[in-house]
Amino acid sequence: MSPTQSLSLRQRLRAFSGEWLGYALLALVLVVVMPLALDVFRLNLVGKYLSYAFIAVGLVMLWGYGGVLSLGQGVFFGLGGYAMAMFLKLEASDAKSTAIQSTPGIPDFMDWNQLTALPWWWEPFRHLPFALLGVIVVPVLLAFVVSFAMFRRRVGGVYFAIITQAVALILSVLIIGQQGYTGGVNGITDLKTMLGWDIRTDSAKIILYFANVALLFAMMLLCRWIQRTKLGVLLLAMRDKEDRVRFSGYDVAMFKVFVFCLAAALSAIGGAMFTLQVGFMSPSFVGIVPSIEMVIFAAVGGRMSLVGAVWGTLLVNAGKTYFSESFPDLWLFLMAGLFIGVVVAFPDGLAGLYRKYVTGRRRAGEPTEPAEGMPATTA
Repeated sequence: MSPTQSLSLRQRLRAFSGEWLGYALLALVLVVVMPLALDVFRLNLVGKYLSYAFIAVGLVMLWGYGGVLSLGQGVFFGLGGYAMAMFLKLEASDAKSTAIQSTPGIPDFMDWNQLTALPWWWEPFRHLPFALLGVIVVPVLLAFVVSFAMFRRRVGGVYFAIITQAVALILSVLIIGQQGYTGGVNGITDLKTMLGWDIRTDSAKIILYFANVALLFAMMLLCRWIQRTKLGVLLLAMRDKEDRVRFSGYDVAMFKVFVFCLAAALSAIGGAMFTLQVGFMSPSFVGIVPSIEMVIFAAVGGRMSLVGAVWGTLLVNAGKTYFSESFPDLWLFLMAGLFIGVVVAFPDGLAGLYRKYVTGRRRAGEPTEPAEGMPATTA
């Protein structure tokens, strides 16, 4: 084996061990440290933060690997959450529980708005399998329609980002305006059980937390697998040299459609898990402002790192909670300072910091540590 080959092998082994060390450390914190150190209320808060991490992981694939910036991921988060909330609300609106209403058997907000029958498009959500299917299918279908129409016409960059913002604004206005069908500005609240299982108890919150962690790691491993396939390589090539990929005979538009739909599906799963853990869903998670916050999660963690995206989500949301509790008059300024400070000090996010001080120790002339899925470069 030549010295160059030996160097490359050592580099690959160190990159591999450093990558999985990051996964192991994250798993240790989420599965062992958090449950032992936090009470049920705080653990449920962390579960809420982890539901946002699905969006950040999706943005790593979409923005970091695909080079497509979306400022409307709240749309898919909200649609997934509403699909789950509709099932839970119908289960909580049985004839016995709503006997005092003018029209028993329909959600309370429909009764308040003088509806006398359940809308036909609500009916299928009485069944959990259909609701779970809706969590994925509805957001992905919308993502496909929007992305296919835009990418086929080679709309990208800032123009695509603005269009996703417009979609977020339209959907939030639509949800608020159709109060009798969606709960309006209050959203869908007072969710109690899932198939008779009370999701409001402390034991249920703990179970849902671990289910959320397991599902998040499953999605991260799926994304990591995609990154290592030929598709992942093509996404990187498309991001950096789109015209060259197109001239090589590949359909760049459909690659972008795929990764946009993948990010939408991940966001929707996060929305469904959020609804289960928090017990409500409202249009406040659909609009432009929350969608921009979701991009910040990925930027702080490192838009090329799946593990970094989760850490970034935890850091931003933990800071938001702490600052709002301790400094209610200043917390927005402190959050802005946190974001600016992290981005200025660590341009590659928390993942860049990890690579520099944990996996980046090397001898002179040795290749630098790559981001997840990135080819190594020579110093």
